[in-house]
This record gives sequence, structure tokens and C-alpha cells, in this order.
Amino acid sequence: MVRLITHNLLACHAKGCTTNNFPLQFKDAEIEHREAEFNPDFIRGLLPKIEWKPLVDTTKMLGDTLLPDERPEMMDDDLLKMLHHVLLELHIEEGQMICPNCSHVYPISNGIPNMLLSEHEIA
Repeated sequence: MVRLITHNLLACHAKGCTTNNFPLQFKDAEIEHREAEFNPDFIRGLLPKIEWKPLVDTTKMLGDTLLPDERPEMMDDDLLKMLHHVLLELHIEEGQMICPNCSHVYPISNGIPNMLLSEHEIA
């Protein structure tokens, strides 16, 4: 399923696409909210792996403006809950992810992204 925790790790790997290929941009995204159990320790453990600016830009593009533009130095419970919400509770069910560099389209259907490349697109 496409959640922002996954999206924050995905980049385009089409042949020759090596720069400006992250983050993939959502188009026609259908979002579903699904509650998930809050685990502050899990969210704290994710923090070093999260690309903050791409996450914030993506959440804004999807209409969610909870996160501050700059990564706070201190993560209180309220901020951890906001991160939990955007990373684990927002599910992209349908739509597309598009590479900002080469414009390759990765379709999303039933919450599953198709990241497979055709033989001529493989680096």
C-alpha cells in the first residue's frame, strides 16, 4: 500500500534518470484515512530515515498542512502524533506517482504502486 512512509523512500530508477528523481509527485491521488495504533518509539526510530522537506512538500500537495516546514529539534508527543498520522494513516488508493525528472508514470491501483519498468526502461 502506498503510505507516505513508503513514498518517502521511493525514487525513479528508469534508465538514465539519476538526478532530480525524488520525491515522486502524486497526480490524481485518492486518499483514504485508516487509523493505526500510535507507537511513539516506532516514529522516533523512523526519524533519521525521513527526508523532511520532501515529506512536508508531499503532505501539502495532498492537502495536509499539519507538519512544520522545518524539522523541529525536539519531537514532543503532539508532533510525533502528526508524523504518525501523515506517515502511517494516509493511504493513497488510486492515482499516479510521476518522476519530476523524466516524467515516468508509476500507476497506483487498489493501493498498490506498480514500480516495474519495461525492459527498455531498465538502467
